[in-house]
Amino acid sequence: MNGALDDIGTSRTILEIQDKIDAGDAVVLTATEICARIRAGEMIGLEDVDVVTTATRGIMSGTYAVLSFKVSESDSFVKASEVLLNGVPAVVGPCPNERLGVLDLIVLGTAHSEFDPNYGGGHLFREMVEGKTIKVDVTTSEGKHFSVETWLSEIPYAKLHATRHTFKNYRAFVNPGKESIKTIFHALPFEGEFKEMTFCGCGELNPIENDPRLETIGIGTRVLINGADGFVTGAGTRSAPDNPNLTGFADMHDMTPEYMGGFVTSAGPEIINTWAVPIPILHEGMLENILKLDKEIPLKLVDLAGRIPLCEITYGDVWDNADLNIKYDPGKCINCMDCLVIEACPMGAVRRGETGAVHQPELCFNCGLCILRCRGEAFSANLGSVRCAIGGCFRDIKVTLRQSDRARAIIAAEELKEKILTGRFRLTEPVEKISWRE
Repeated sequence: MNGALDDIGTSRTILEIQDKIDAGDAVVLTATEICARIRAGEMIGLEDVDVVTTATRGIMSGTYAVLSFKVSESDSFVKASEVLLNGVPAVVGPCPNERLGVLDLIVLGTAHSEFDPNYGGGHLFREMVEGKTIKVDVTTSEGKHFSVETWLSEIPYAKLHATRHTFKNYRAFVNPGKESIKTIFHALPFEGEFKEMTFCGCGELNPIENDPRLETIGIGTRVLINGADGFVTGAGTRSAPDNPNLTGFADMHDMTPEYMGGFVTSAGPEIINTWAVPIPILHEGMLENILKLDKEIPLKLVDLAGRIPLCEITYGDVWDNADLNIKYDPGKCINCMDCLVIEACPMGAVRRGETGAVHQPELCFNCGLCILRCRGEAFSANLGSVRCAIGGCFRDIKVTLRQSDRARAIIAAEELKEKILTGRFRLTEPVEKISWRE
């Protein structure tokens, strides 16, 4: 494939592909399915696929929610000056809503609770989507304080916005120094002297890896954000032509809690999101990237402290032969009094039961941190290791934590495929191409 359109006869439009879907004649494959066919030795041409569904799930710091809801009767206070939601601070405004008893709030996904250092915006948003009760503490402009309880179903306006999501690819991190470092790229202090590695990115599943020229992803493209219909609004912060990312939004009322969550790092809580994006195949040249496997997608290994590139590996080095799901064997649990897994799990997916640890798969991010922490070896998965030359010396560095959950990204891509084929999700033409300011 040369990435160029061979002739006008081989091109098609998004509208034509949607018509083919409506007629029941379209071939829709997930990125996992099409890559499996390539690994099996199949040759894939334009006639073999119409749409590829892609997805990524990971820590996406650039997230905020916009909420608007009533907390009291009109004229009971002039306006709010400070608001906490389950202890998480909100930015009040921009609309003052004077004497209306209504709050307009912006809540950052990385905001931290004032009462619980392991609770943040990501936890709050998931609990809202789960339908849990949210405590709202209000300080008024007159200095009065009051509290109310609410639920997402009572919040008429609740939109989740992305300022920087779905990077084309991200980074792998090591700490070459002697001292451990507290960082958002590890749930524990990051050990030094190349003892461990963490990484982000879903490789061949990633939406922009499959459409790096943004030929079908543009302003107005319909996507799924945390399972809810949403739209791309443009390029995200720090986006660049060689490593683009996206902004977008979706309604929180329609989201799926298992795609969301808070992730506690050694530098405080972060936020998890999931995107699923359809890539209509408009011409033969687009298959050049659609058919790329993990081993063909570069991944820079960098120094955590200064982001200095140390060597280049591929996503094949971290995903090929790795176990996507963490396995738990309760029969091996030795019921430690001080369970290191419960203490360290960044998702709170492990709790103490009557006879030992209880693993909650619906909360698990498959990061793998539990494997080395469990004294009884009740948790298992092959996270793999990477061999690379750094400073003229070959090093074997074990992966100890993943900040992308490929297992659930696969599920998100499958869900999008099913929605497309059943008519519950329709492809949209971008209203404008995404561009960057130089």
